[in-house]
Amino acid sequence: MIQLATLPVLFPVAPNAPAAAAEQLALNGCATIPQVFSIQEVTQLLQIIDKAEATSHNFRRTQDLFAIRNLLGEIPELQRALFTPKLRQLLDTLFPNTTPCLTKAIYFDKPAQSNWLVAWHQDLMHNVNQRLDFLGFSPWSTKSDNVSVQPPREILESICTLRLHLDDCNATNGALKVVPRSHQCGAIPAANLPAYTLNAITCPVPAGGVMLMKPLTLHASNRSTSARPRRVIHLEFSAAELPSGLHWRERLPIL
Repeated sequence: MIQLATLPVLFPVAPNAPAAAAEQLALNGCATIPQVFSIQEVTQLLQIIDKAEATSHNFRRTQDLFAIRNLLGEIPELQRALFTPKLRQLLDTLFPNTTPCLTKAIYFDKPAQSNWLVAWHQDLMHNVNQRLDFLGFSPWSTKSDNVSVQPPREILESICTLRLHLDDCNATNGALKVVPRSHQCGAIPAANLPAYTLNAITCPVPAGGVMLMKPLTLHASNRSTSARPRRVIHLEFSAAELPSGLHWRERLPIL
């Protein structure tokens, strides 16, 4: 159990400070960096997404949400606009002496009229190409043609999530709440969550900013109370090698 009384308050790091962000990510399981993307770069990303043909089953549009799964597989032209020098510098800092691959990419747009919350959870299940029963890989889930599994803790700890915010995001339009240092506790049983979530903080992120997070970090979001949208590109990276025959379903080398 983490010592709730000793947890630090999480502050955004200074712009263009990937080393400070990496240190804060390792300590707290989360960090924010403003101004990783300029407003012009954000506009370009949104234009590319808006022009995409939404014909695949990976495009999901409802009254409350527009989402694109396997984002770079569906819209390959996003790669050049996403992997800017600043983002590459950040990845070099987060993964020193190794080259990560992209393991998952999602775009989601929570429009102003939507008003749903996301309950407290850790990102334990990850998509892979097939089910192979290796020690430590469990439980498994198969939905339609998607296979996912909870990998061993050392694999989960190797993953880094980058959430690129395309709109200003704060507590009024669903900014993430997190529990600092909860990533140090492994998979937390649902019955134990109340002991952790009392220490939650909210992480506002400006448009063009990036929030870094570990999959084991407890996080959630409240219902929106404003008319502002929240558009986010969610990217996951890892340099971990999975057992032979098993690989990340959306694995994409960084060119």
